[in-house]
Amino acid sequence: MKSAEYQAGLAGYVRARSRLVLKLSEAGVTDPRVLAAIKNTPRHVLIPEILRVRAYQDRALPIGEGQTISAPGVVGRMTQALRLKGHERILEIGTGSGYQAAVLSHLVESVVSIERIPDLADTARQHLAGMEIGNVKIFVGDGTWGRPENGPYDGILVTAGGPAPPKPVLLQLRVGGALIGPFGPRDRQQLVRIVRRDRTRFAQEVLGDCSFVDLIGEHGWAA
Repeated sequence: MKSAEYQAGLAGYVRARSRLVLKLSEAGVTDPRVLAAIKNTPRHVLIPEILRVRAYQDRALPIGEGQTISAPGVVGRMTQALRLKGHERILEIGTGSGYQAAVLSHLVESVVSIERIPDLADTARQHLAGMEIGNVKIFVGDGTWGRPENGPYDGILVTAGGPAPPKPVLLQLRVGGALIGPFGPRDRQQLVRIVRRDRTRFAQEVLGDCSFVDLIGEHGWAA
């Protein structure tokens, strides 16, 4: 049984979520499993109450600590780019509100998520517990190091913009796995998909221009 808040979340904003999913499908998010996961994730419970009227707009919103909850379209495109089948172990760098992790929880076997700001990590844990999501584990730390003790991973999502893909994180990908993330100068980031071909070789594909909050850490931007 899901929590009362989660049940109320699914019961409310039904039309808004349906309109959002239709908009995302028209904008290129076509994987039906990803669209269903977004539709079944009550985004409004993950943001400050004052902003809930805007919860199902396709835009990023502030969540405190200088951070944002990603726009649903960005979450959809990044999730779709992982090409998930359902059995995967995923690493997420940058928990934030927990929205991306909540969407992933419907689609994969398990998610390890790292957040550098303790208060955000605590709030995200509370939100996911309220949804009775049991396959997401949130850790506090420098996400640019990844979390090798829980790897290797079938896929990795980096949800903050760094100067380049963090090498320690790349090396935690399984062969055949993909990392999706925004990299480049702060004013010219590109969303990329990087596939690990073998122990030493990686192939990169640019998915488009983007703009994210900074990836702070030893292998990202300085705080």
